[in-house]
Amino acid sequence: MLNFLRPVFARLFNPIVQGLARTPVTPNMITVAGTVGVSAAALWLLPIGELFPGAFVATCFVFTDMLDGQLARIKGNSGKYGAFLDSTMDRFADAAIFGGITIWLMRTNHLLAVVSLFCLAAGLSVSYVKARAEGLGLNANVGLIERPERLIIGLTSIGLSGLGIPYVLPIGMWGLAAGTALTLYQRMRAVYVDAKSQAAVAPAAPPSAPPPPPPPATTPPATTPPATTPPATTPPATTPPPPPPAPPATTPAPTPPTAPPASATAPGAAPSEEE
Repeated sequence: MLNFLRPVFARLFNPIVQGLARTPVTPNMITVAGTVGVSAAALWLLPIGELFPGAFVATCFVFTDMLDGQLARIKGNSGKYGAFLDSTMDRFADAAIFGGITIWLMRTNHLLAVVSLFCLAAGLSVSYVKARAEGLGLNANVGLIERPERLIIGLTSIGLSGLGIPYVLPIGMWGLAAGTALTLYQRMRAVYVDAKSQAAVAPAAPPSAPPPPPPPATTPPATTPPATTPPATTPPATTPPPPPPAPPATTPAPTPPTAPPASATAPGAAPSEEE
């Protein structure tokens, strides 16, 4: 809801980011350093009742969350791991802030401690619902109270309570619990509607699937030409023309009849008639 303020803070912190861009400092270093500062202030000062110092120091380190993104864009080394690290460190910082105030409230106001613990669990669930929905390709970019609003309401109510202003902490915690619960419902409802709409569109896709079967039906005719090749093999079956050499084999038959005439003259009948 407060995303419209990001350009204002971007211009405000631009000189700092330009100075960091000329140093070996990386965006991941700023992300980790900011989380360590927030966690140290929240878990060290808030549980012992130092509400204003703890909220003030934590707020100073929370603003570093805007520096790492700008520095990554300037240096050109922003990537998927940087986004993953930033999201993970944000969850850790949120848990430290609400965990620290819950520890202090357990000794002073048990009911408010339960409300603070609910803010912690619901806030983590709000962030998880959006991340999980985006991983599934669904839309969950809705909600009344996102992380910037949670931090502003929580740290402001904690800090003002540390200055002695009455009722500000209960009002802040109850209001934050109600807003976070509403945001969780809004995101879960948005994911349900988007998933249902995508499921309704999905069955319309199968009717367009049947067209692919006709191409396989045209392929069998391509196999028939090979069936015409066997007639090409029949001409080799006409190779029997070599039998014409058989007539020479019949020539020896005339030679035997010529021999008997020669033998008929051999008995000497003709010479006796000449003598």
